Amino acid sequence: MFRNTTAICLHLVGPLRGKKSGASLTRCLHQTLTMAKRLQARRLDGIDHNPWVEFVQLASEEADVVNLGQGFPDFSPPEFAVEAFQHAVSGDFMLNQYTKAFGYPPLTKILASFFGKLLGQEIDPLKNVLVTVGAHGALFTAFQALVDEGDEVIIIEPFFDCYEPMTLMAGGRPVFVSLKPSPIQKGEPDSSSNWQLDPTELASKFTSRTKAFILNTPNNPLGKVPERPPPRAPLQIGLRACSVTRVLPWGLSFLIRQAGELTAESSEDRGSWDPRAWGRDPQGRCQHSRVGSYLTRSPPPLHPPPRPPQAAVAQSFEREQLHFGRPSSYFVQLPQYIQRCRDHMIQSLQSMGFRPVIPQGSYFLITDISDFKNKMPDLPGAADEPYDRRFVKWMIKNKGLVAVPVSIFFSLPHQKFFDHYIRFCFVKDESTLRTMDQKLQKWKAELTP
Repeated sequence: MFRNTTAICLHLVGPLRGKKSGASLTRCLHQTLTMAKRLQARRLDGIDHNPWVEFVQLASEEADVVNLGQGFPDFSPPEFAVEAFQHAVSGDFMLNQYTKAFGYPPLTKILASFFGKLLGQEIDPLKNVLVTVGAHGALFTAFQALVDEGDEVIIIEPFFDCYEPMTLMAGGRPVFVSLKPSPIQKGEPDSSSNWQLDPTELASKFTSRTKAFILNTPNNPLGKVPERPPPRAPLQIGLRACSVTRVLPWGLSFLIRQAGELTAESSEDRGSWDPRAWGRDPQGRCQHSRVGSYLTRSPPPLHPPPRPPQAAVAQSFEREQLHFGRPSSYFVQLPQYIQRCRDHMIQSLQSMGFRPVIPQGSYFLITDISDFKNKMPDLPGAADEPYDRRFVKWMIKNKGLVAVPVSIFFSLPHQKFFDHYIRFCFVKDESTLRTMDQKLQKWKAELTP
């Protein structure tokens, strides 16, 4: 590879060889490329494979499939949001130009006001709000701002699969601790609330090198909403033992769980249980403003979204703030609809023999496929490939249903312990869920003697 690259570079500077500057440039390029041992940075080792590419490609190759794997709604957004976007692109032409690097000021202002009231906190729109391109942009910025070479980042499993590579790209070392399901009585429905952390195990993960603790609520893919630990729990002791930042992805918090529940939980004991990125110094003092300023101190590595969509989102939030908590509120209507979708999917999966884990929040659920694993242990695939991956591939090709294997949400050493679960997304149109029903009933009929 490097030999070819060198040849290309030398060819490009060929016309300059007769000149002194050209010869110097040629020598510089040759020495640089000859000394280089590798093209890819070492921090990318082990994170160059993306399972999403594989499963999205597989789903796209099949003609008649229902995509219940990826987390996207297949129904229209509310009319007021559509109108806000139409107005943003057809109104003031200056909205097409650059805006402030940390976010369009009307948007940062309404976000500070909206979430400040929700959390019972004073939020400075100039210092505490950063607008990014999606949650990935926010997380990437947080990891780059907070994690240094050699820092340890505690990640709770299962975890959304970007946390580990973002830790590695920042030079950190991921440290994993798993949620584990508690035993349930035979025939009793499982719930994400049954999945618990061992507090002693978690506390043991904190060291002098611990820099951040990732707590995703509701958990993706599990849908678990964590309980607030008691004051003397090992977790609280661990947090006070070292300087640590908690990065709390909160993107699915309005889904299914009512906002009133979130407000009550989030506002209590704000010094130690505030759903934002926060830090503690070695004496246990909270450092909210210090952590927030890290993210808005200098221009972010990724520029914010274009101004028109920011203007539309700002207008939508302004409308939502006026209706918040009322029946007309979109943040009231959407969870009600999604809960109906969740209950529909649970009933449909149970009728087929799946054992869903009922989520407390989010728009995902995982389901136990142990019964299928016992009946169909030898599905096609590599011998070392986790069973849930082989099962999902088989289900896409043979049953026209797309899901996601849960093992991809665990670190490599732990994947084999959780390869009997798959994840479904239920934030879908009613027609999509009816098509799912038809495919599941057809599958069930094929199994009936």
